[in-house]
Amino acid sequence: MENIKDEDLLQLKKFFMDLPYSFNANVHAKQIKDNYPKFDGKDISIAGRIIAIRKSGKLIFVDLLDESGKIQIYFDFNIIGSEQFEKIKSFNSGDIIGVVGTIFKTIPGEISVKAKEYKQLSKALSLLPDKWHGLQNTEVRYRKRYLDLIINPHVREIFRKRSMITKKIREFLDQRGFMEFETPVIQPLYGGADAEPFKTFVNTLNEEDYLRISNELYLKRLIIGGFEKVYEIYKAFRNEDIDVTHSPEFTMIEIYQAYVDYNDIMKLNEELFNFIAKDVLNMEEFDYQNKKISFKLPFKRLGFLEGINKKVGFDVSKLSDEELFKLAESKGIKFEKSKRNRAHAYNKLLEVLVQPELIQPTFIVDFPKETTALARPKRDNDMLVERYELYISGIEISNAYSELNNPIIQRENFEEEEKKAVEGDKEAEPLDNEFIEAMDYGMPPTGGIGIGIDRLVMLLTNQSSIKEVILFPMEKREVKLSKNNKDNKNNNK
Repeated sequence: MENIKDEDLLQLKKFFMDLPYSFNANVHAKQIKDNYPKFDGKDISIAGRIIAIRKSGKLIFVDLLDESGKIQIYFDFNIIGSEQFEKIKSFNSGDIIGVVGTIFKTIPGEISVKAKEYKQLSKALSLLPDKWHGLQNTEVRYRKRYLDLIINPHVREIFRKRSMITKKIREFLDQRGFMEFETPVIQPLYGGADAEPFKTFVNTLNEEDYLRISNELYLKRLIIGGFEKVYEIYKAFRNEDIDVTHSPEFTMIEIYQAYVDYNDIMKLNEELFNFIAKDVLNMEEFDYQNKKISFKLPFKRLGFLEGINKKVGFDVSKLSDEELFKLAESKGIKFEKSKRNRAHAYNKLLEVLVQPELIQPTFIVDFPKETTALARPKRDNDMLVERYELYISGIEISNAYSELNNPIIQRENFEEEEKKAVEGDKEAEPLDNEFIEAMDYGMPPTGGIGIGIDRLVMLLTNQSSIKEVILFPMEKREVKLSKNNKDNKNNNK
């Protein structure tokens, strides 16, 4: 549009104003192709974007793309008349039209629509990328996802599956009596995870607040309030790295159930994943990055310390803090000053030594107590907590606890986190007195889980980067000059 002359803009404005406000399309391309015998010889109306035009004498063939896929439109000079035929010749790739016509097969056997009439519904002022070379540059694909969706059918399929996956998650939970609620995005205190938050400012309240890193402490308030099965699919915000499995803005689901523990949640977790695989993929096994992944039940279990101990040949829990740090450093782990603590050493050892080998779904269970401020102590060993993380193809997918419901220990754990914050750990959890006050009124035994929706979609659509399953992933901002700025720049030369 930038290259359009000023004198042509008024004509274009009027042209767009005269276009129809709606079009009654009653069928999609895929419906026609999948049910051709039912549609053969029938009149239909269909709308979509022109992605290719081929002219042959008094015939014009148009490839029309709608939400479901592509179908050929057949324009015959003798059917639609000379005036309408000439207008079609001026159409470009990208223009949007509505067509009324009859379903038939061409002589070569292609299912097509023989147009009786059509309406132009919109005009593309920019040309679509070349059909042979497509849209290959990943940065451009992410910035201009609308073009990516038009040009690359497999990308539309990824996001169609993503929509199905979230729908199936809700279906699974709703059938089991869970209720979905909404919790605050802007929070006076961030909590529920070890992560650095984004800060914001609420002018009316004259206070600094945070975008949520988790909704955990709010959903637990609902459990305290008397709801027994709750969940929320939500956006979380963590001021962290951007890489193949991390995004500062991402989608989670958190689920909490009263009167159960992490064993019950583990069963719920694997049954949910098995249900989704069978309903979305129609199979319990699928390929992910050249590996066969099985969602058949049950999933494997492996103790947190057991996994590390097998790799180093001794019990790391017996090491002093300094010995543990030296072991970690011998494995190439580097510590920031603020994170030189036992919890971080344990987590990094698991990440480096054990995580890469967890290809099939594996629950890493029973974490050292230093790693987790919100989980209950393990019943037969209070040096551990009842927590698990589920790993698939070396990627952490979910995290669950037998939730801590002792307000006294909860306060002590938060106070330990505060010490980390004083030492400079930006991911330490703050002391949330309001949450502890809620716990003072009595919180039932509870199991809870958080699942990374983006990572789950990555697995089920065989994508190697989280950006491929987020419609508009965070990218470094592209600086563009306005027309006035360009003119000023040129005048200053």
